[in-house]
Amino acid sequence: MHRNLLFLINPISGTRNKNRLTEAITTETSKRNIPFQIIPTAIEGKYDFLEEKILEEKITDVIICGGDGSINHVASALIGINVNIGIIPMGSGNGLAFAAKIPFNIFKALDVIFNGKASPIDGFYVNDTFGCMLCGLGFDAHVAHEFLNQKKRGLFTYIKISLRHFFCSKSYPFKVEVNNNTFNADAFFISIANSNQYGNYVTIAPQAILNDGLLDVVIIKKRNKILTVISILKQIGLGKIQPCADLFKKDKGVYYFQTNHIIIQNPALAPLHIDGEPVETQHKIEIKILPNAFKLIQP
Repeated sequence: MHRNLLFLINPISGTRNKNRLTEAITTETSKRNIPFQIIPTAIEGKYDFLEEKILEEKITDVIICGGDGSINHVASALIGINVNIGIIPMGSGNGLAFAAKIPFNIFKALDVIFNGKASPIDGFYVNDTFGCMLCGLGFDAHVAHEFLNQKKRGLFTYIKISLRHFFCSKSYPFKVEVNNNTFNADAFFISIANSNQYGNYVTIAPQAILNDGLLDVVIIKKRNKILTVISILKQIGLGKIQPCADLFKKDKGVYYFQTNHIIIQNPALAPLHIDGEPVETQHKIEIKILPNAFKLIQP
């Protein structure tokens, strides 16, 4: 199959050397005699120009060299367009890339681009805004954003940030409508995941699969005992949190379930993030899956 690659490089994402990235792309792609071009990502995240460029220049693959924010912006512009999307992880967290098992090493990631398979993965809408990794309400929005901007990451960093926000944060009242049920939850945060992790292998929803047509919802309820909170955060970080068999059964402070559609009433206006980026919150938040949103090149 004839291929024509467009590489989009985010010049400000992450901390890695972009000159080395450009050299690697040029060398490895030229070796294979594949036509390609390299352009910077759009500063304001606007990619309205891409559809016309793809059609006129017969581009087959758009490769995003950046983080989850860049992937979100590009993928949302390419919904319904017959093009493959590839990722070279260059961001702070790289949650979607790691969930798809795309390696962090530039040359190994390029090997996936050249030899991997493009398969459909899901996305979702938060009201009218597209997401492809996860979104969250409450102090999850603060934690996700701060965690993705840490120089040193991992389970310890995640727990440290979470505890700091826990001690200075309040819980929020939510009314949740899901699977023909409605319940109230006084919770510290709600995370709605398509990807299984925030990034850097900190797992929020271990059962999440990128193309199963479902969202994984994790609700961390208000707890008074600090040891319980630490235990819950450790479960999340280690990827050991388990789905609930019964949403109305008393448990250890966590709801975890799957759905393709959820409505959350947010009267206290808990903060909101989508794919790690803070966005304006709302009183009513409707989240629904978008099956087969785009084709992602994976190992």
